[in-house]
Amino acid sequence: MATSIPQSVLFCCDHNAVRSPMAEGIMKKLYGSGVYVQSAGVENDLEIDGFAIAVCQEIDVELSRHRARSFDEMDKLGDDLSSFDLIVALSPASQRRALDLTRLFHLEVEYWPILDPTGLAETRDTQLRSYRQTRDQIMERLKRRWPEALLK
Repeated sequence: MATSIPQSVLFCCDHNAVRSPMAEGIMKKLYGSGVYVQSAGVENDLEIDGFAIAVCQEIDVELSRHRARSFDEMDKLGDDLSSFDLIVALSPASQRRALDLTRLFHLEVEYWPILDPTGLAETRDTQLRSYRQTRDQIMERLKRRWPEALLK
C-alpha cells in the first residue's frame, strides 16, 4: 500500500477531539513540514480530549493548542476540500461525510478503522492504555502507508 506521500492530507473523525487531531499531530512529527496536514470532524461539539493530549505528549506531539473544527466550519472559513490530495477518515461517520462532500470532484478518501478510545475504560490507567493503543495504531498506520517519507 506504500505510495509517495501526498502534498496535503485531511484527517477526519466524529468530533475532531481525539483521533483526527492525534493523526494530524503525529503525521506532522513523522513527516515534517513538507506535507500540509489538517483535521476536522463531522461535528464540532467537543474540545480536544485531555487523554489525547497526555498520550501524545509522551511522544513529543503537542495537541493542547488544537481547536476542534467541523467540515462545515472549514467550508465557512474557505478551506476547500478539493485543495487536499487525500482525506483519511478514521470513523465510519466521517467516511460517509467525506464521500458525500467529495462526490462532485475527484478526491481520494481512505478509511482507516482506528479504535475510538473514549468511554472504553473506568480507571485513569485503563483509559490511558486505550488512548495509547489508538495513538500507536495511528502511528503504525502512518509508517506503513508512507515508509519512504519518514524523517530520519
